[in-house]
Amino acid sequence: MASQQSLPPPPPPPKKKKSPPPAPTTICALGDDLLREVFLCLPSLPSLVRASLTCTPFLRAVRSSPAFRRRFRDLHPPQLLGIFLNIHDPALPAFAPTRRRSDVDHAAAICGADVFFTLLPEDDKDFDPEWTIEDCRDGYVILVNWQIKKMAVYDPLTRALDLFAVPPEEVCSDMYVEFHMLASECHRQFRIVSVAHERRGAQAAVLSSDTREWQVFPFSEDASPPDDGLGGTMVNGSVYWTFASGSNIRVLNAATLRFSEINPPLHMEGQGEFKPGETKDGKLYLVCAVKLTLVVWIWRPDDDGVDRWILDKTISLQDGLGGDVALNIVAIISGFVYFSTFSEMNQDSCLFMSYCLETEKLNKLCPVTHSYHSYPYIMGFPPSLVCNKVNPQSEEA
Repeated sequence: MASQQSLPPPPPPPKKKKSPPPAPTTICALGDDLLREVFLCLPSLPSLVRASLTCTPFLRAVRSSPAFRRRFRDLHPPQLLGIFLNIHDPALPAFAPTRRRSDVDHAAAICGADVFFTLLPEDDKDFDPEWTIEDCRDGYVILVNWQIKKMAVYDPLTRALDLFAVPPEEVCSDMYVEFHMLASECHRQFRIVSVAHERRGAQAAVLSSDTREWQVFPFSEDASPPDDGLGGTMVNGSVYWTFASGSNIRVLNAATLRFSEINPPLHMEGQGEFKPGETKDGKLYLVCAVKLTLVVWIWRPDDDGVDRWILDKTISLQDGLGGDVALNIVAIISGFVYFSTFSEMNQDSCLFMSYCLETEKLNKLCPVTHSYHSYPYIMGFPPSLVCNKVNPQSEEA
């Protein structure tokens, strides 16, 4: 029998070509809506600034959405960078920075800010600069130099400086004058409200950054001057003056420039100075300090539907502070009460602190020297993050 010849094994099947692995999804491939959701998780406004300026798509995502910017503000507390203090001379304010060890972007913002106002013009005939702080709001500082009859609106972070003439003599002559600012989210648009007081009443004037001219309003005899030396506070588009004597609270509507009055809270006498401010959602508050207790009143409709002051809460800070100290309330901004402690026994050991009315959390922010006038410097949204059109220069950066 003939031997059978072995057949060669069949050839292996052809190998299938492997498809290339999918390209990894990077953050740059996300749409604007997802990018904004990621940005909401950033810890602070300085961190958002650094992330937004990384590339043009990131910047566009932030610039193109006012709704995102509102959400970011709602989710993040006001970014307090420090406090300007009038310690010895109002013309030479000191600056006490707040510190956050875990937030390098916060520290970078402070390091980059011109807190000494080096760009302000000086009088060549006088070495003393004579610039005094009048207000500090939304990242801007208002300063006035009566010697050269100029006022300045300065952003220490961007170093943007606007100079204007002080109000006319008819408003300023022989009167106590104070200034308040209304800032807009639009690029460098704002209004300055000037209020001059004398024994017979008060007069208001307003300056717009667009026209750069003062519009003087009629003198009002119904607006009594702050005889106890307390300046007004801008809250939600109106200026409020409270009086330790328990007199009616004076109100100036910054839109109409008309004065009016509202009743103070009941049993206000003997409780010290009430400081006006706003809640996180814009409601009007009054807060005073009675020893180591914060007394909080809110302006809202009562059971009969009529708006009046309602006692909201009393907060004892005895456990958080202790010792023989007094409280000086500085401001109430977005639901945060900012105040400094003061001790007659040790005037060099003051603290600047905040209390969140929503979370009931007490924060020790930084040590300060005792000052009767202090101005919290809260970072505003930089113009570079607000304009809806991307600056061509940023695309080249």
